[in-house]
Amino acid sequence: MRIGHFSGYIQLFQPVIPFVFIFIFAGCNRSSDELPVLPPETHPLAREYVGFGVVNASFTHFLSDPGPRGASQGYFRRGTVVRIIERRQINNRGGPELWVLAEGNYQGSQESQGLRGSSSIARGWLQGGTVEVYDSEERAITASKTMNQ
Repeated sequence: MRIGHFSGYIQLFQPVIPFVFIFIFAGCNRSSDELPVLPPETHPLAREYVGFGVVNASFTHFLSDPGPRGASQGYFRRGTVVRIIERRQINNRGGPELWVLAEGNYQGSQESQGLRGSSSIARGWLQGGTVEVYDSEERAITASKTMNQ
């Protein structure tokens, strides 16, 4: 008795079944002239750097490696504009600590406020709390100028 009842549903939907298959297979058709999806050139993941920052401590050492075991490579002074290459969170003494890989003018030389045209670029790891992060070099330069007044 149940089998006959079920066959009634099949007969009811039988005219619709070919259209369902047409829609399913039409959606799966992929033409060869489709282009891959690429992010815009200014997408943050496509850049070589994360952003820009300004050193907010009177001076801070930049290290060879993030964390307390890194060797000092030099220092940046307050107001130095740096390009932030990478951010990394490490566990130090049971708690998370933010570090940034930055490059900027060695010893915070004040001759050139930005990074363009500078010949003494240094690179190293800074504690995240010693750098204020900005999305553009122009904003970082403006913040550096107001910080040094």
